Amino acid sequence: MQRICLFPGTFDPITLGHVDVIKRSVSLFDKMIIAIGKNSQKAPMFTIEQRMAWIEEIFKDYPQISVMSYEGLTINFCKEVGAQYMIRGIRYIADFEYEKAIADMNRMLMPEVETLFLTCAPEYSTISSTIVRDVIRNNGDVSKIVPKEVKF
Repeated sequence: MQRICLFPGTFDPITLGHVDVIKRSVSLFDKMIIAIGKNSQKAPMFTIEQRMAWIEEIFKDYPQISVMSYEGLTINFCKEVGAQYMIRGIRYIADFEYEKAIADMNRMLMPEVETLFLTCAPEYSTISSTIVRDVIRNNGDVSKIVPKEVKF
């Protein structure tokens, strides 16, 4: 059986922290799906198509990585694509508390999907898409916190 992992997020935009988690975890699975969730509570800065294009370009040399978008519960999307694993990046203890609550609910809804937590490298622990968007809105330089493929 193929080991399929989902790495969900909004990736608005993808950061070097995301890339770090993906590159460090991809070898654990036969297939990794980077899943861009459509969150009705958030107004994204970048279109789904733009985010997908960036991710496809960043990981073009990783044939086991694909990019998809979805709506609704992430755990339902896991079932739809046959993912038995979900990877989540953790920066700080607050991330863990939030992610653990979601993982516990997902386990109640679908116990066959295992959530794995991976801490990001220390140099990326302060990077979040929210901060990146704030820097972009204020015409700051994000070249040290987003992949070179992220152009706007």
